[in-house]
Amino acid sequence: MSIKLDLYKIFCEVAKCGSFSKAAKSLYMTQPAISQAIMQLESNLEVRLFTRTPRGVVLTNEGEILFEYVNSGINLIDVGEKKVMESKNLMAGELRIGVGDTISRYFLLPFLEEFHSKYPNIKLKIINRTTLELCDLLKSGEIDIAICNLPIKDSSLEIIKLIDIQDIFVCGEKYKDKISIPLNFNELAEFPLILLEPKTNSRRYVEKYILSKGVKIEPEIELGSHDLLLEFAKINLGISCVVREFSKEYLEAKSVYEINLVEEVPKRSIGVCFLKTVSLSPAATRFIEDLEIE
Repeated sequence: MSIKLDLYKIFCEVAKCGSFSKAAKSLYMTQPAISQAIMQLESNLEVRLFTRTPRGVVLTNEGEILFEYVNSGINLIDVGEKKVMESKNLMAGELRIGVGDTISRYFLLPFLEEFHSKYPNIKLKIINRTTLELCDLLKSGEIDIAICNLPIKDSSLEIIKLIDIQDIFVCGEKYKDKISIPLNFNELAEFPLILLEPKTNSRRYVEKYILSKGVKIEPEIELGSHDLLLEFAKINLGISCVVREFSKEYLEAKSVYEINLVEEVPKRSIGVCFLKTVSLSPAATRFIEDLEIE
């Protein structure tokens, strides 16, 4: 049976006040309107809810049973509305962010720090995965947004570009002395190369571009993190493919040296992704806005 929520709210107020007139005053309604609402509710339920007394009204046995459940339900609705408003005003809630290790360290950390400082009651959950894995997590609803390497071709995702990055090759002192002129890709492929694991978007992007120039590169070493690429190049284990923007410390300290190429690998981007079919939470919306400001 469908009964309007307003009737139940009036019923609860009358039960709490023990009087039609007091309930009317509390709800800013007229007493006849309160009486009419209770009559309508009793008619719909086909049961008497109140017994009239000289001092007001008291609940019948059936009224007491109904009040126990309806009052709890209305209280839960009030709590739900309060939680929604808290979330809307970023006073409560959770933001689940998927991101790669390298992007997390070299790009995302300052944004996380600023967001947490402004909205300390928003719980941050950070999940580190590869770009392909992050796309799967978005689709399964396990994360709200993903910050990852582009390009991504997926019609179910909304993608916003944030910054451009440049893939470069670096080496340590040993190889620096052997490379005095810019290298083409064929010459580069003759050196022991150190690349990320094959499943990463970064590795696939660089390999695909160099292959489009007729050169297939075969790494001697495959690693799982950008930091290790820099460390392995530093101790002269080979030539590593890294991101210039994420290698500034090493380059400025001359721990590694950028190799001049006849032709650079085209720049690519880092972006934020989320599902087109799912509305973003207030926290996710605000976080993306902060990312785009930069």
